[in-house]
Parts: sequence; structure tokens; C-alpha cells
Amino acid sequence: MPTTFNQDFKTPTYSGKVAFNTGVYINGEFRDGSDSTTIDIINPTTGRVLTKISEATAKDVDIAVEAAQKAFETSWGLKCPGAQRSILLNRLADLMEKNHDELAAIEAIDVGKTFNWAKNADVASSIACIRYYAGWADKITGQVIETTEAKLTYTRHEPIGVVGHIIPWNFPLLIMCWKLGPALATGNTIVLKPSEVAPLSPIRMCELIAEAGFPPGVVNVVTGYGNTVGNAISMHESIEKISFTGSTVVGRKVMEAAAKSNLKNVTLELGGKGPNIIFNDADLDQAVNWAAFGVFWSAGQVCCSGSRIFVQDGIYDKFLEKLTEKVKAINAGDPFGDTIWHGPQVSEGHYKRIMEYIQSGKDDGAKVHIGGERIGTEGFFIEPTVFTETTPEMRIVKDEIFGPVAVLIKFSDEQDVIRQANDTVYGLSAAVFTTNLNRAIETAHQIKAGMTFINCTNSPESNVPFGGFKQSGVGRELGEYALQHYTNVKAVHVNLGISMSI
Repeated sequence: MPTTFNQDFKTPTYSGKVAFNTGVYINGEFRDGSDSTTIDIINPTTGRVLTKISEATAKDVDIAVEAAQKAFETSWGLKCPGAQRSILLNRLADLMEKNHDELAAIEAIDVGKTFNWAKNADVASSIACIRYYAGWADKITGQVIETTEAKLTYTRHEPIGVVGHIIPWNFPLLIMCWKLGPALATGNTIVLKPSEVAPLSPIRMCELIAEAGFPPGVVNVVTGYGNTVGNAISMHESIEKISFTGSTVVGRKVMEAAAKSNLKNVTLELGGKGPNIIFNDADLDQAVNWAAFGVFWSAGQVCCSGSRIFVQDGIYDKFLEKLTEKVKAINAGDPFGDTIWHGPQVSEGHYKRIMEYIQSGKDDGAKVHIGGERIGTEGFFIEPTVFTETTPEMRIVKDEIFGPVAVLIKFSDEQDVIRQANDTVYGLSAAVFTTNLNRAIETAHQIKAGMTFINCTNSPESNVPFGGFKQSGVGRELGEYALQHYTNVKAVHVNLGISMSI
């Protein structure tokens, strides 16, 4: 029998019973993995086993792909009009709204993010994303291209077929929806692998997808490890498109596997080391608030984190003073606490990785201005940390730490700070704080990043493209731009009167 999650929540922010199947979801049914093995899911707040999920294998990927291919050919794809796909996506959004608090509770206990943030940001944005793409489903159009009166030529944007999705552990529900939305709106079927670290909300979504009325096989979720299930999806010759969100290191492996198999279409949303440039004329209080949010939100486990904070010399001391006050005021603890803002890191392995980076910063001569230590003795909590007195070659300045660690860097010259901001292999996001609109726009245009936030940080929208330059990825999530990655463009030439003799 497949595994289950069963939990009674009695917390300051959420009370209720949550129970659902945690098996592999293929062709509209939950089942054990082919080897009948399981994976322990750890509660990051306590460090103890929370539940078990079924472990899929490469064989399960084959079964899921077969189910997805059958659904594509018989009940989805070109067989299901866009208007009907729109109805189903809106039904799914309605069910997510109905189960809003439950989904937030699952995200909080599984990932460690606070319930309030999960509810008001993750779940709310996930619902908005599905609704946005529901609106696109009946608007996927080609165009008629004039050639001569003797010929009709037009294009069709057709669904690719079976697509593979590999999603990370930091925003499992949200990024699942970022990928489901455009893929389903354009008529593709899906084989999705959640992270084995935090897979619970994607698994719960399977029940809502079935309840919404999606035909069996349209969405399949295979829970397993990256080196087995992830690799099988990347290598599968019947999967013609793959979308991966995660680290740059793993993204390289996905792209290599995709190239070696069938040259499948690849979208990659990878790492970042975002610069946050704060000029002397910035609104200081707002810059401090947004800078703290940009680094420490979701315990720093955010790809577009503004973890390199460049502050102009005229306000540096005052900024540091106010940032210190802000960091000291951050409440860390049980994610279900009603005043908690900072939860644990997602896993013991990730906790250790971040602590190793903090130690490397100390060893390299950087100064821990605040934080840098473990919080408590249970779970995987790390103090919000700010380093000063850094140099460009330090690992804490160059590498994506993916945790609550910021480096504060003083600058004086505008062109020099742009050079420093661009001195990275990444190019996902950046932020600029100034009351001078010309300076803001000129700086944004010179920074090599796929997204630049002006006088704010980390505030993506469903209808605006999300993605990076350089080693931060290939392609775009969200907005109309994401739709381009899920269709094949076919040109049709109709002879209306051209004769040919040989």
C-alpha cells in the first residue's frame, strides 16, 4: 500500500487535520514505487522524521512517460480545446483557494518556511500563477503570413508532448505551479519530480489535480532521488522538453543528459549571487527594510536573494547601524508561531553547508558583524548573518550560499560598483536603491542580470518573465515568455493555384 501523511495541527496559526497519500502518482492513481522502497522526510524544525514517501525508480519514470504519452494522444494535447484546459486550470485554482491554509501548513512543516509567509506569499502566488495561465489556454495562436495570392501560409503553435519537470525544495508548490501553468495551458502532459527533501505539497496537489477533473496521465508525479529519477527524466527519449530549477552544478548535468539523449528542449532556472546597490540618495529606511527582506526572507533560501549589498560611502555607517537593528529584531523559531519571521534551513545537509561557508568567511578574514551561529539545539536554525570587511576573492562574496548570509560592501564610485556587481558568473537578479530615476534606470540597464528591481527586492509577478543571464540559466519562467518554451511552431503551406511541371 502507498505511504500516507497524517498530521493533526494545533498551532497558533493553523489548526486542522491534514491527511493524504504520499505514493508515486501515475495515470491518476497513487501507487508504491517499483522497488517498494521509501524515503524519510525530515521535519527541519525538529530534525526528526515527519513521514515517509514512496521512492520512484527509473522504471516508474518509464511507466509515467507511457501514461503521459497516452493522455497526450487521447485526451489532452490537440484533443482538448484550449477553452476546456482553461476551465480545468481555473477549477484547480479554486480548489487551491479552498485548501489555502492546508497547503500553507504543508509547506511550513515540510520546508520550514513560516506559515504566514507560506500562506500570504507562496500559496497566494501559486494560485495567481495558475489563474494567469488559465487565461492563456484559449489564446495560443499562430499567424497567417502573406506570400502570394496563389498560396496560403500560416503557423500553428502546437504542444510539444510529454515534458519533464524537476523542481527544487525551496519553493516546491510555487515552482510546481510556475511549470504546470504554461505547460498545461499549451496542451502538454507532464512527468514531474519534486525534491526528495521537500515533496509534500506537490504530492498533495495531485489529489487536487484529480479533483479538478484533469484526465488521468496528464500530470504524473514521481518522487525519488536526482541520480535515479532526475537522471531518468533528463535522459528519456520520449520526453521532448525538460524544465529544471535548481543549482547551476545540477543544471549542467541536466543539460548534458538532455543533449546526449534526444537533444530535448531545455529550460534552466539556476543559481544567483544578486547585487543590491544602495546609493547615497536612497530612502534609507526603505532600503534597509528591503535589503533585509532580500537576504533573509525564507531563511535566505531564495535564488534571487540580494546577498551582496553594496552601500555607498556617504550612508554606509548609518545603513549598517539600521540594518543591525533590523536583523536583531527578526524573530526566529517554530514556523507556526504567529510572530515568527525566520524558520529553519530545510535540511541538516544544507545547514552544514551554510555553516561551512560562514566558517570560510571567518577563516578568510571577513568580520562577522552580527549572527554567524546556530540557534538552539534542535532543528536546523542559523542566525541571520552579516559579514563586513570582505574582499572580492572570498568564497562568501563569490559563491551562492543559499542561506541567511549577507556581505556588506562599501563603494564610492558608480561605475566601479557596476563593475563589481557584474563581477560574477551569475546573472539572475539585482536591485538598485536611489531616488534619482535616471540613475536607477541607467544602473539597471548596465547590470548583467535577467531581472533588476528598483527600490524593492524579490517581488516577481506571474505575468513578468523570470530568469537570468550567464550561468543563472537558459530561458524564462512566467509571463507570456514561458509559453514559448512549451510549443513547437509549425509552418503550413497551402497551394491555392501554383502549378509545377518537370
